Amino acid sequence: MKLLAVISHTLMEEQIEEAHNSLNVGSIVLMPEEIKSIWANISPFGPLPMDQIGKVVEWIRKESNEGDYVLIQGDFGATYYVVDYCIKNKRIPIYSTTKREVEEYIRDGQVEIKRTFKHVNFRKYMPYECEKEV
Repeated sequence: MKLLAVISHTLMEEQIEEAHNSLNVGSIVLMPEEIKSIWANISPFGPLPMDQIGKVVEWIRKESNEGDYVLIQGDFGATYYVVDYCIKNKRIPIYSTTKREVEEYIRDGQVEIKRTFKHVNFRKYMPYECEKEV
């Protein structure tokens, strides 16, 4: 079983360990530079650039099989689209939860704030299922 990483940043060691130990992933596949550049630079202007996101989906299609995990984090609209693709094509879309730690310092009359994000665990994206009326 594989994990494809559709993220703009580098995986943290804790994420790699959890993928192997908790998800039983044998290999982690990172996006090639061209695809990573597309994912990291989705324009916030105008409609969602489907031609670009289509290249990301095509990479997932080629590199994964049913039952593989796909770690997806990024632009909200693009993330939704890719998660939807994964669910409909029997991939397992997941995201990383984090704990934020904030430290505040006062130096030379200025407030400096340091934010540290620590990986907690992976969660599956869950599709909405309509409740049946009784």
